[in-house]
Amino acid sequence: MASSSGSALNQELQCSICLEVFTDPVTTSCGHTFCRTCLSKCWTSSRNCVCPFCNERFSRRPDLKINTTLREVVQYFKKKRKREESEVFCDICDERKQKAVMSCLTCPSSYCVSHLEPHLRVPRLMKHTLINAVENLEDYICQKHKRPLEMFCRDDQTTVCLSCTEGEHRIHNTVPIEEESREKKINLAKRQTDVHQMIQDRMEKIQEIQDSVELRKRNMEKEKSSSVELFTDLICSFERCQSEQLKKMEKQQKEAEKQAEDLIKELEQEITELKRRNTELEQISHIDDHFHVIQMCSSLCSRPHNKNWTEIRIDSDMNVNSLYRAVILLKKTQGTLNEKLSQTGLKFVQKYLVNVTLDPDTANRYLILSYGKQVCHGDINQDVPENPKRFDVCSCVLAKEGFSSGRFYYEVQVKGKTQWELGVIRESINRKGGITLSPKNGYWTVILRNENQYIACDDPPVFFSLKVKPEKVGVFVDYEEGLVSFYDVDSRSHIYSFTGQTFTDKLYPYFSPGLNDKGKNSKPLIITPVS
Repeated sequence: MASSSGSALNQELQCSICLEVFTDPVTTSCGHTFCRTCLSKCWTSSRNCVCPFCNERFSRRPDLKINTTLREVVQYFKKKRKREESEVFCDICDERKQKAVMSCLTCPSSYCVSHLEPHLRVPRLMKHTLINAVENLEDYICQKHKRPLEMFCRDDQTTVCLSCTEGEHRIHNTVPIEEESREKKINLAKRQTDVHQMIQDRMEKIQEIQDSVELRKRNMEKEKSSSVELFTDLICSFERCQSEQLKKMEKQQKEAEKQAEDLIKELEQEITELKRRNTELEQISHIDDHFHVIQMCSSLCSRPHNKNWTEIRIDSDMNVNSLYRAVILLKKTQGTLNEKLSQTGLKFVQKYLVNVTLDPDTANRYLILSYGKQVCHGDINQDVPENPKRFDVCSCVLAKEGFSSGRFYYEVQVKGKTQWELGVIRESINRKGGITLSPKNGYWTVILRNENQYIACDDPPVFFSLKVKPEKVGVFVDYEEGLVSFYDVDSRSHIYSFTGQTFTDKLYPYFSPGLNDKGKNSKPLIITPVS
């Protein structure tokens, strides 16, 4: 009963080196399979380790491990092929037994061409049930009534003879075995479609994982370049920090590659099992032996139980928060390196520039806004509509743009002012009545008072002085890192950082130009583009 599907399976399980069915199959990282002995001999005779099928080169000789799932498939196939190749001989021949071509379930006996002739000619014998010659003829005969198993009981899911249908199976749902075989083949075709789709899904998942690892690797190279640029001009103490960070990034990459390798291996094992199942389904669909179809369907009709791969992902983004955290820590060290680090850090954060526009719905009624980019105190109580977002006491305004993730940076001109307030605030803060600037109240700000008194409104407040009065202040926020930093843009120096914060609400840029003070502080705050 060998079929074309059997021949196709033989080719699928054939080593491309020895052209025989696999013996102890091993699979390379490029996905091709060979006999372990064949591949070992091939690599022993060559100076380079390359795949004999696709010529992919390996930097070192892979540790070959037997693909146990595929080996079981090969062993199953060899046993099945051996059964198919076994011969059934005629029960009537006296001297030299001839090969049987048909078996009669009514007689029951197997016949060669010449001894089958009466069954094709005599009317009484023509009514007998003939099937292709089989070795185990007793399996096709009811052991109780000694009659052919021509019917199928759907209640008990078993083959029965006509006498059974008149006895203990009399009230059961029984159908001819040919009808049940046809229906099971239809179900097999549906299962085969499912298996094909599952194979395709897993092949696509392998590609997705490989793409994710490659993207992660490219991102790692970019971050390595960024970290090298950040630490190039620093002395040996900073180089040590860089080395540790790069090792951590490379370790994360290796862990991601190992995870991907394990996932791909598991997927390939599922694919191998699904291919084996698909091959069996294909073979059954070509079998004319209805009894054999029903017998094999009981274990193959159910949907294979496999892992749901839909939500499994390999993260392709490198986490550079720890790198920037190291920069902030190093900024607290002594000496002239602090200035150099500040200049390098400013260059890094300016990459996260965002377009910020003032929101008139939040502006105190004494503030005058121009072009969405400038704000000053006007000493005039303007007639503006009531709005729950508006500050009614404090002379401040927010940006229209809020941020709930990632990093952002903007710059504000403070030239010529004697007081101002800048920073970010939590969206849910109370905007009515007086406010106290502090992180616990949802404000992360730096302010100027009395021309040269600078205060970081931390818990508790930090008072400090600056050698050079800033004319332009940069504000940088890393939401996930819990970081808010302030820079003197012109001198490229660091002013202050709030670190280790926890953000849960959306954050909005905060601006207060301070009171007009009889014209002494009339200059506006101006949101400027980064040059």
